[in-house]
Amino acid sequence: MVSVIFPAAGQGKRMNAGINKVFLELADRPMLIRTLQKFSAVPEVGELIVVVGAEEVEPVTNLLKKFSGLKPWLVTEGGSERQYSVWNGLKQVSAEADVVLVHDAARPLVTVKTIEAVIGAAREYGGAIAAVPEKNTVKVVSENGVVKSTPARSTLWAVQTPQGFRKQILVEANIKAEADGFLGTDDASLVERLGRPVHVVMSEYSNIKVTTPEDLLIAEAFLRQEQGSMLDAVRSAAKFAKDTMRGKIPHRQKEEK
Repeated sequence: MVSVIFPAAGQGKRMNAGINKVFLELADRPMLIRTLQKFSAVPEVGELIVVVGAEEVEPVTNLLKKFSGLKPWLVTEGGSERQYSVWNGLKQVSAEADVVLVHDAARPLVTVKTIEAVIGAAREYGGAIAAVPEKNTVKVVSENGVVKSTPARSTLWAVQTPQGFRKQILVEANIKAEADGFLGTDDASLVERLGRPVHVVMSEYSNIKVTTPEDLLIAEAFLRQEQGSMLDAVRSAAKFAKDTMRGKIPHRQKEEK
């Protein structure tokens, strides 16, 4: 079984919304709900663990109760840093889970294809991350603002979530980080410290993290595009059905004869 941890305890200061950004609506639905519904559509996922600030445990719990169709979920209190929140969530993972995913609650556009690919790679290799090739030239810059080097772009990937690991590996990585007082930039960095391989899974550039008001506009545009494609498919299927009923298109049985 796969358990998914959603760190959502950040203050979202760059959004300037006055509330946790995961409560913001994206195409008439709270961002958090959109994210949880995407993972609930994955058969292997068995539980959802949402980690929020202490004052948000009750309102998030009440929000989730309003929506049906979600996989079994629980809401728990986070820590002062994202890493501590994930560790708190990891302590709530069911004993039946063998793989744990960590996904930013503010990445509602992740696809089922990417989620399933990360799960598969985590099972096979022990650790996997969703990422896309970097499109920009990246410079290594000194503290006084001088360019030191330019890494080959072919070696650079922009890392996203979900990040997935065999449960015991992620537990071991967090225990070591806590003992060493190490604070990583993501979950994979903790696993890397163990000397464990972390494999990259190709994701989509649309799997953005909604952090600023501009990101909300971009996410809305992606959603409109996605919904438009679905609407086109529905219209096409409806037209085919109508044409078949009117005798314009032979039934498959007739073709076989």
